Amino acid sequence: MTALLLGFIFLLNVCLTILPACSQGKPNIIFILTDDQSAWSLGCLGNTQAHTPNLNRLFDGGVTLSNCFVTTPVCSPSRASLFTSRYGSELGITDWISPKTEPHIGLSRSVSTWPKVLQNSGYDTCLVGKWHLGTDRKYHPHHHGFNHFYGFASGGVTVTDPVLCVDDATEECKGFTDDILTDRAIRFLNEKENSRPFLLCLHLRSPHAPWKPFPEDDYKPYSEIDPIIPNPAFPELDIEKVKDITRQYLTSITGIDRNIGRLLKHLDERHLRQNTVIIFTSDNGYNIGHNGIWHKGNGHKITLDVRGLPSSHPTNQRPNMYDTSLRVPAVIDIPGHDKNIKKMDRVVSSLDWYPTILSIAGLPCDSTPLIRGHNFLPLLKGESISWGDDLYGEYGQHHYTRADLKMIRTTEWKYIVDQSGSYGEELYHLTRDPDETANLADDNQYQEIKADLRNRLKKAIEEIDKTRLY
Repeated sequence: MTALLLGFIFLLNVCLTILPACSQGKPNIIFILTDDQSAWSLGCLGNTQAHTPNLNRLFDGGVTLSNCFVTTPVCSPSRASLFTSRYGSELGITDWISPKTEPHIGLSRSVSTWPKVLQNSGYDTCLVGKWHLGTDRKYHPHHHGFNHFYGFASGGVTVTDPVLCVDDATEECKGFTDDILTDRAIRFLNEKENSRPFLLCLHLRSPHAPWKPFPEDDYKPYSEIDPIIPNPAFPELDIEKVKDITRQYLTSITGIDRNIGRLLKHLDERHLRQNTVIIFTSDNGYNIGHNGIWHKGNGHKITLDVRGLPSSHPTNQRPNMYDTSLRVPAVIDIPGHDKNIKKMDRVVSSLDWYPTILSIAGLPCDSTPLIRGHNFLPLLKGESISWGDDLYGEYGQHHYTRADLKMIRTTEWKYIVDQSGSYGEELYHLTRDPDETANLADDNQYQEIKADLRNRLKKAIEEIDKTRLY
């Protein structure tokens, strides 16, 4: 009897070690968000020059969202939409928030966020890394569902030796910023409350520019390559600059990959993978030579005629809603999911994370407050549900230049209009021209299609205008 009892106690201890403790069966959630990472930047998504072995394994083990888009192709409004399932224009956040000139702008604590819902349901919640939704104390991540915050409230931080917020204090750190952030994420996993499920949001600074300095080992895969240029025939393309930036950008991606490898290794060593959902995505896409620009929705020309001009120069601007700016890499690894389902091709947006994450956690998504996104968890399970693939996007740019871009995207067409009047209309036939190289807005044979899309866009704008908070 004694031997049997000791055996039972041993088995119980093993189970408690292997299976993460979680209240009411709720899974742990790790949400990894990178900064300015394109969908074309990963080896597992087709880039033969990208060295991303750890991300390749993560994507191979989860479900790839091959058509994941953001609603605004710059950081602050994109992140606001991700957390709230509302458009940036509804929240008064239409461009990246400048901590120097816009300290009054931020995400109001009156708006619901999915981390707050998880926190209220018993999750131990932690944000490590970039916030960029307001630097004033009233916008602090603590007000939006995070028990712990270790990172930076503003948009930018140095590549090395950053000064980071530690809850309500600051700390001067030494080393590469993303290495420090990953160390802190691992520390949270070691110190978390074992009696509660956890949410860890790891918001890395990379691959946001600047990219230098970088660890020598991260650069090794690219020191001798001749970077592939997406459209080398683009008029006056500054090919030398495109290649140089591409090497630096991919080096930064490899740094991300290395740190995610460290995090995944720690999860395996702690036996946390069995009950932890891992999500990886980015806040917006990126261009390096695509359509003659670099950067994201607030694109800068990368042509010889602007060489030597600062990126903020007005003639250097190209506000845009290209797919390369809007599409982001995304994967979800849910323990126990059907390994035969490797990819989901339906169009999802940053608005859809809110209801989907709550569904993953087994929590209801109330219609009050307003939630614009939809739960795509059934699609990840291969279920057939009603789903629309149209996407509405917007970008009210006021830094560098001014533009008021509105977009409607179907699987076949994309229509964009700048309501400020500066950049006109754009119409792209995506099925024939996925790189969006031929603007058909003035072509007579497509005026009926343009009129239909314009009408649909008008209805979308009118619907959103009814629920603006600002």
